[in-house]
Amino acid sequence: MASVPSLASSVNQRVADALASALPDAGASDPLLRRSDRADFQANGILALAKKAKANPRELATTVVEGIDTGDLIKEIEVSGPGFLNITITDRAIVETLAARAADDRLGVPLAAKPGTTVIDYAQPNVAKEMHVGHLRSAVIGAAMVEILEFTGEKVVRRHHIGDWGTQFGMLIQYLMEHPHELDHRAEDGAEVSGEEAMSNLNRLYKASRTLFDSDEEFKTRARARVVDLQAGEPETLALWQRFVDESKIYFYSVFNKLDMDIQDPDVVGESGYNDMLVETCKLLEDSGVAVRSNGALCVFFDDVKGQDGNPTPLIVQKSDGGFGYAATDLSAIRDRVGNLGATELIYVVDARQSLHFKMVFETARRAGWLNDEVKAVQLAFGTVLGKDGKPFKTREGETVRLVDLLDEAIDRAAAVVREKAQDLSEEEITERAAQVGIGAVKYADLSTSASRDYKFDLDQMVSLTGDTSVYIQYAYARTKSILRKADEAGGRKPAAHPELELAPAERALGLHLDHFGELLSEAAAEHAPHKVAAYLYQLSSLFTTFYSECPVIKPEPELAVGENRLFLCELTARTLSKGMSLLGIRTPEKL
Repeated sequence: MASVPSLASSVNQRVADALASALPDAGASDPLLRRSDRADFQANGILALAKKAKANPRELATTVVEGIDTGDLIKEIEVSGPGFLNITITDRAIVETLAARAADDRLGVPLAAKPGTTVIDYAQPNVAKEMHVGHLRSAVIGAAMVEILEFTGEKVVRRHHIGDWGTQFGMLIQYLMEHPHELDHRAEDGAEVSGEEAMSNLNRLYKASRTLFDSDEEFKTRARARVVDLQAGEPETLALWQRFVDESKIYFYSVFNKLDMDIQDPDVVGESGYNDMLVETCKLLEDSGVAVRSNGALCVFFDDVKGQDGNPTPLIVQKSDGGFGYAATDLSAIRDRVGNLGATELIYVVDARQSLHFKMVFETARRAGWLNDEVKAVQLAFGTVLGKDGKPFKTREGETVRLVDLLDEAIDRAAAVVREKAQDLSEEEITERAAQVGIGAVKYADLSTSASRDYKFDLDQMVSLTGDTSVYIQYAYARTKSILRKADEAGGRKPAAHPELELAPAERALGLHLDHFGELLSEAAAEHAPHKVAAYLYQLSSLFTTFYSECPVIKPEPELAVGENRLFLCELTARTLSKGMSLLGIRTPEKL
């Protein structure tokens, strides 16, 4: 089915047509239509147009109103103030538009007019290292953007640029070479090790190798030589390196699974995946003059990037000793993603503290011609996760918080909330709901905040049934499903749209908000703003709660048509909440 034009777009078009008739020499004009607390919509564009045409804005507004085709769409238009138009929609138009949305599997949400190929770089843990709270935001924000963009029609390629290369592997590999059975393990029952066991083994091996590295000069020398072997691709060294990568993936995937995220192995292309391109990347930059040699290092300079001493601070692509830094890898990744994957947009979901690095990398790629007007790169920079005290989130001992511990605690807190509310849930169902509610609470707290802002991690607030939380939205969804179940059990009434009815204020408010879903998703996709989806869903839940309290659906039993229309609103609200939450990666249990 084709997408369903929103009420706002239909009204906007009629006002724009009337403006064009009133001011034929002005060309296409934007009425600047907005939602309003004075009416359903307000058009604010006439003032600027009148000023430009040297006309009286109120007289122009009156002329425009006279030329608007109201039809079955517009109930009333009032000229307000110096030339604002307050516009009220007919109840029939609201219900008919919602009925068209309900008839479509996509809820009438339009596909992008010109979809492209977006490569999203997110969820980037480091091999042989614990995932901590700092890894949460990249994973959650990136996964939501993948879902939002795919739903709007974009082809999305996932990339997990894991840290799987570097000098620290010389120490680890050399230790494993001298203690070859350190990773020879299986669970007692013969099954594969769990993620926690894998990380425990890696932590133990890392600590042992670090202790030896710091205390034994001969081991340190051997470890440094092993780095050279790794970079040269020596087979035995590479094989041992691969064991660390494989062991780490067992752990990574267990954490992502707990986060209810699907990470596929082909999408994991770490730093090592671009090794074969590094020399060519440097040659292309140097031959083109984009990069120059400075004290033996290959550098790119920028007029607006200077150090505290006032001297230019370059992007170092290749070190003076011939080694390659992050810049060479990131630039090679851009070449691969544009040249081989056909990307028209690159999105990097990376900590805001790396903004200068990516600014220089993107500018270098533009100078080299790998990015241009048709291919753009953006950093979806995110802020820091803070504790209740407003400081970076740490344990009481001042250590970085392990991500898995955080998720387990969220699930435990959610279990208490679910158990308190549960009426007819089994213990197994309570456990399942607790995971859905707890993980949803963590994700929503992150996604309901603009990515660029820091936010406080407060589990008590996250699992609250009141306020702007995922639990509040999940509870609203569960209530819609409960109403529909009860109506079905009672028999005789089914959800059905009745455009002939006059709507109550709470019904109108809910209906107008439901109609805004498609436009909201287009906006969130274009602006890389999943927090706007979260805000929409919270407002939808609030409007539904008001509707539920003011407009009886089952008891006291309303007139048949009224009851069917209200069931229809319940059903469409349920579908919209479910779809919106799924785009954020959050489950919506039918019972809470």
